[in-house]
Amino acid sequence: MIKLGLVGRAISQSSSPDLHKLLGDLYGYELDYQLHEPDNESPAALQATLAELVRSGYRGCNVTYPYKQAALKLADKIKPSAALVGSTNTLLFGESIIAANTDYSGFIRGYRARFAEEPAGKVLLIGAGGVGRAIAFGLFEVGATEVFISDLDVNSAHSLAEAINAKGFKASVADKEKIADIARDVDGLVNCTPVGHYKSPGIPLDKELFGGQQWAFDAVYTPLDTEFLIEANRHGLRLMSGFDLFIYQGIDAFEIFVGAQVDAGKALASFQKKYGLQSELLR
Repeated sequence: MIKLGLVGRAISQSSSPDLHKLLGDLYGYELDYQLHEPDNESPAALQATLAELVRSGYRGCNVTYPYKQAALKLADKIKPSAALVGSTNTLLFGESIIAANTDYSGFIRGYRARFAEEPAGKVLLIGAGGVGRAIAFGLFEVGATEVFISDLDVNSAHSLAEAINAKGFKASVADKEKIADIARDVDGLVNCTPVGHYKSPGIPLDKELFGGQQWAFDAVYTPLDTEFLIEANRHGLRLMSGFDLFIYQGIDAFEIFVGAQVDAGKALASFQKKYGLQSELLR
């Protein structure tokens, strides 16, 4: 039995157990995937939870909000994906704890599955949190030339822009006064905020600013067709959904956990067939 889990807060509705159990069934692994919520948001609570998982014989775990950066500090070895992004969402246990970031690698795989080798170009990224950070760095792997970052927490936007520039890429903060001009001038629109989720409906960018861009991505995948993607589709933009990110980051994590190669097309078809998930916009 391979024991895996997800560590985070407010994760009771996560689809990660379903995905990993399905992958286990597809590839012949007896697998148990459980959810774990530390007592509070402190690094100490995270460390205690991870220690208990190791003691209980877990092979590894995924990590989500709000622990992605704190978890990196608890790893003994850091893969290039996590080192570049500065956070981790996947930990492999053994003689040491190894950290990876499959939000980063999963975004790259999802982008190329949808858009092939089309370069991302100039991009407006809304949301500088954990997922936004991974996507921001992933954008440069798929041909972004410049990323403009918008976040309600201006300090977070500046911090991410500084981290990106320190790695030799080009990023700047999209001030509220400039966001309209920036949105109309970029090639891609990216939402990495929770806005558009069932629990926080809405759209994080004025509808009048859609149009003239080439593509759009929304990290939210519940619902599959968010208001952000619906508006982007209405203006003729090509789409990548949060479900794409969910599937590919999960596949990348599973491959790390079990050391097997996954046929992404087979996995995607199996998951959609079993759970009836299909975007109307991406058919």
